[in-house]
Amino acid sequence: MLEQSIGKTVRVIPEDSEALRYERFTDSKEFDFDSVSMGDSNLAMQGEGAYSQKKAYQVRILWHHNDTPWGFVVRGDSEIQTIYDLKKPGVRVAVSAQSPPMVKVSKEALPAFLGWTPEEAAANWIFVPKGSYAENCLSVTDGSADVSYVSPVSTVTYEMESHPKGLRWLPMPASDKEGWARWLAIRSEIIPCKFTWGVPSAIGVESFMSNYLYWTRPDVDNEYVYRMAKWLNENYDAYKGKHTTCTRMSLEQFRSFLNYNPFPVAEGTIKYLREIGQWTATDDKAQEDNIALMERHVQARNAAMDEAKSKGIKIHYQNQEYLDTLARHMAGIPKITAAVE
Repeated sequence: MLEQSIGKTVRVIPEDSEALRYERFTDSKEFDFDSVSMGDSNLAMQGEGAYSQKKAYQVRILWHHNDTPWGFVVRGDSEIQTIYDLKKPGVRVAVSAQSPPMVKVSKEALPAFLGWTPEEAAANWIFVPKGSYAENCLSVTDGSADVSYVSPVSTVTYEMESHPKGLRWLPMPASDKEGWARWLAIRSEIIPCKFTWGVPSAIGVESFMSNYLYWTRPDVDNEYVYRMAKWLNENYDAYKGKHTTCTRMSLEQFRSFLNYNPFPVAEGTIKYLREIGQWTATDDKAQEDNIALMERHVQARNAAMDEAKSKGIKIHYQNQEYLDTLARHMAGIPKITAAVE
């Protein structure tokens, strides 16, 4: 539809490795817009996991893509009835190895919610690494794992839903304030919610969402970004029926997201939102704060890499000497955190 509207060829570039996608977007600039979850964007900016060895850059939000719900699922015939039943030895936990934030969820955030340290989880659980998101999901229905971290809106989840044994989602009750506080200390950018879309078995389950956003860079022409933001809003009614996730790209969804958004928005997008009365003085203050915090992360990350290079320290996410250098530079910088009450 965009091609037909502007009379130009639109190139779509798939990339399954999140860390490589970040590098292709920020460093080699192979594309101007990028759809990435808040989870990955947060880890990329804070230099966690495989992102720690990538150079840091400022990025900006173009538009809201979708508010993807996420949760933990077991097969319908599993003895595991609640999320708290996972807190026992021998549970096989799938780990989607290609995605740093998904690894962090399985090995750190889920144990934290249950009151375990990562070390306690490693001592009690059997982690089952999977090379792709689809393999990670299907591990529950194929029997190679007991529980997996899955989005109920994924195509592969609908395939899982049709399994003869079905699926059971494990609610993360909003009433468990202590569990959520521990979770948010690990994954600060997610938003607790109830599932409102996805496979039927998930509807109404208490869990959380991780918004996907369309990103751009500060060096991308502001007028170009302005026109894209305007096109996305003015053509919403025409494209919203093309795919389920398109229904989450409305101006209303974007405006709602901005109320708890912890990231800077592109100047071209701000110009358009201001024109249509959807950008406020409160947004201006949040924008200023978000840019300043992101810049602190960028400068600290890159200073750590410069120091490591000057001292001959191998820049690698598994090299503890480098990670210690990075941690020293990042000390005292607040995490990028969604404004959740």
